Amino acid sequence: MPGAVLGVGIATLDIVNSVAEYPAEDAEVRALDQRTVRGGNCANTLDVLAQLDHRCAWVGVLAGDAGGDFIAADLAARGIQHTHARCLAGGATPTSYIALSLTTGSRTIIHYRDLPELTAADFHCVPLSGWDWVHFEGRHPAETAQMIARVRRERPAVPVSVEIEKPRAGIEALFNGADVLIFSRAYVQALSAPGEPSPRECLHRLAAQTDAALCLLPWGAQGAYGLARDGAVVFAPAHPPAVLRDSLAAGDVFNAAIIDGLMASGVRSVADVGSADLRALLERANRLAGCKCGMKGLDGLAAAARGSGWPGGGGP
Repeated sequence: MPGAVLGVGIATLDIVNSVAEYPAEDAEVRALDQRTVRGGNCANTLDVLAQLDHRCAWVGVLAGDAGGDFIAADLAARGIQHTHARCLAGGATPTSYIALSLTTGSRTIIHYRDLPELTAADFHCVPLSGWDWVHFEGRHPAETAQMIARVRRERPAVPVSVEIEKPRAGIEALFNGADVLIFSRAYVQALSAPGEPSPRECLHRLAAQTDAALCLLPWGAQGAYGLARDGAVVFAPAHPPAVLRDSLAAGDVFNAAIIDGLMASGVRSVADVGSADLRALLERANRLAGCKCGMKGLDGLAAAARGSGWPGGGGP
């Protein structure tokens, strides 16, 4: 059942260059095509949720430049409210320069940022009534922890999810207070020696540090792992497309499918999700992420997925 989702994170200007294959250092190659799109993990997740008929709003910082105008217009065109975004007249829009290899479908990102992060004081001005879910990017940990605490204090029944994408100083402050923690493969690998420990072991170790009801670990083309509070790690295989075209934002799509699946499940609390439900949830998210990898960009993703029979594997 569609609901209302509030997302807190960044939005970026993405300049995507498609190349036949990723160039060697000091090489000069010609792009086969170029597109400029609105990016950002949370904004992408809301884009997909809006396509899945949820009412969405984004809260973050917008620069007062042409890039900020582009992002604001794109959010509005996709039905994503941004009324409570903080606008900085002198800011510079965060920009990602992306090389998309058509040989492998992989993306290499060079990101430039010179814009302040959203603060807890900024977030205090955002009304919390009317939202069925709140999703945070794991950024600016000390401030984000205060934002999560506010949601817990004022709307204790509203589920909260947090994406832990990169190692950041103090990121462990976000391990408690959320119902769902989504750890990225990049985060886990940055903390581990190559080849060890296994994703299952990593998830167990991380879950021991949090009070979240669900801990998830998407592992790219190898599938995804999840751990509910009944203690059993479950695994769902990936669903790669027939032709890999673009892996950019696949993780953001996975996150959207998780939120959508939990909202559609009818469970009274995320804590009620058991291992069998979790496996179906991961399967569903992997299918949508796989569908995305078979197409460029996010436009029309939900319609394409539904046309191919998604949600395959069902929901919890």
